[in-house]
Formats: sequence, C-alpha cells, structure tokens
Amino acid sequence: MKKNLLLLALVAGALLILGSCKNKADEKRIAELESRLAQLENNKAASAAQTPTPTQSVTEEKPDGPLPVAAFETTEYDFGTINEGQKVTHVYKIKNTGEAPLIIQSAQPSCGCTVPDWTKEPIPVGGSGFVKAEFDSNGKPGINNKTITVTANTWPKTTTLRFKAMVTPKSDQRGPTR
Repeated sequence: MKKNLLLLALVAGALLILGSCKNKADEKRIAELESRLAQLENNKAASAAQTPTPTQSVTEEKPDGPLPVAAFETTEYDFGTINEGQKVTHVYKIKNTGEAPLIIQSAQPSCGCTVPDWTKEPIPVGGSGFVKAEFDSNGKPGINNKTITVTANTWPKTTTLRFKAMVTPKSDQRGPTR
C-alpha cells in the first residue's frame, strides 16, 4: 500500500514538473508571438500613413496616348415584373468612340444569379460590341437590383452596368390545406 502511494506521489510529482516546464515553454512562445504581433502592428501603423486603406481609393493616372471610349447605349435596364424561376436576358450595346481598339477584359457580376457574356475580340474604332446579362430569378423573389462591372482598356477602367427586376414568387404547388 505504501509502495502504491509512493508510486502515485512520484507520478503526480513528475506530471507537475513536466506540466510546469511545458507551461514555461508555452509562456515563452506566447511572449514571442505577442512581441512579433506588436512589431507587425507598428509596421502596419507606419505603412498605413503611406498606403491608402480600402476606404481610400488608389488614384490611378490616366494613361498617355490614344484611348478607346466605351459608349454604352444605356447602362441601366429594367426587366419589369417577371416570374420566379424565369431566366431573362438583356444585351447592353457598346460603340467604341475613342481613338484606339477597345478590349473588354472582364465582366464581373454582383452575384451568381447573373451570367455575363461579352465581345471577346478587340472592338475597332467606330465598331460595336456587347455585354450580355442573363439573370436567373430562381430563388430570388422580390425586388432585385444587380450589377455587372465591366473592365476594359478605357479611362476610367471600369463601367458599372445595372439592371433590376421585380420577381413574383412561385405559388405554393401543394394547394389549400384542410
């Protein structure tokens, strides 16, 4: 019995010693991490004065030389009232009224319910192109206001196209309850 108590006391003592060593190692590591964090925060504060924050816009300079101009017939469209589940499409027409070929680099929708397509080849000076928006109203009842951000080699680089639709919800297919 005494041997068991002695053995138990030794095991408990060993665990305490190991635990305290581990705690010291953990405390040292925490202190190192806190020091590194403080250093990073100081560096961030110093660079914040030099680098604009996300709320500040990075001012880009207008490039020199001839540029294309994307003249959209309209940048807004109203689909009116449509039924939920209906897919509707609108084509935004573009004319290059600038002095260089127009290249549409991307058309980024504001959500996954909109699929854009656009003229992939360069649009010559005086030529025309398009950005097509296909809106899938499935699961989108109510008023919808969506955008497509078009990026091109124009000044400014982006143009925002907008559309809206009033989506009538699907009716309940189960019928009246009794």
